[in-house]
Amino acid sequence: MKESQSTQQFVDIEEIRDGTVILKSGSLRRVLMVTGINFELKSEDEQNAILGAYQNFLNSLDFSLQIVIHSRKLNIKGYLDNLSEMQENEKNDLLKDQISEYVEFVKSFVESNEIMSKNFFVVVPYDAINISEGTEKVMEAIPFFGKKKKNASEDAQTLEEKISQLDQRTDEVVAGLSAIGLRAVALMTEELIELFYNLYNPQPMEKKELHIVRQDK
Repeated sequence: MKESQSTQQFVDIEEIRDGTVILKSGSLRRVLMVTGINFELKSEDEQNAILGAYQNFLNSLDFSLQIVIHSRKLNIKGYLDNLSEMQENEKNDLLKDQISEYVEFVKSFVESNEIMSKNFFVVVPYDAINISEGTEKVMEAIPFFGKKKKNASEDAQTLEEKISQLDQRTDEVVAGLSAIGLRAVALMTEELIELFYNLYNPQPMEKKELHIVRQDK
């Protein structure tokens, strides 16, 4: 129990609710998973257009963004399991042997070559505005600005307002990335938990890859 508590001290996350990461400081974060484009295969005109659109996108923002590239050794366990199942169900002996040889080839190839999977993320922030302790004491001394106890409904409303502001920023970022030709999808609660589990439990290879199959509404 003590070990678990000491580990949690290094994690800034208070909770994850409705696809929103709530930090201990009261700030909020929304994590977008973004598709990539093969920039090198584009023509010079296309590359210049992409760079111009990206520059315009950054200049249009009045808040900071965090761009994260997450690289891990490719996990092919699921792929190999599917091949093994195909091999068991295959009635043709020749095809069975070919599948078996292909499985061994893939295993040896991955072992001798670093095959990496990359995921691209954009983190959209909304930081809480904190009143300094000195300012708070001054306000308490003024009759009309005396200290007021907040009830649960007021705290919830404050969080709703923060999330609303974060939603507006998220929509702005998604639209800006779309103009560059990039598709961005906000991670939901279970996807965020899976992502942070992989981040805070580093392994040479991820036990489970993050897949987003949800379609935009």
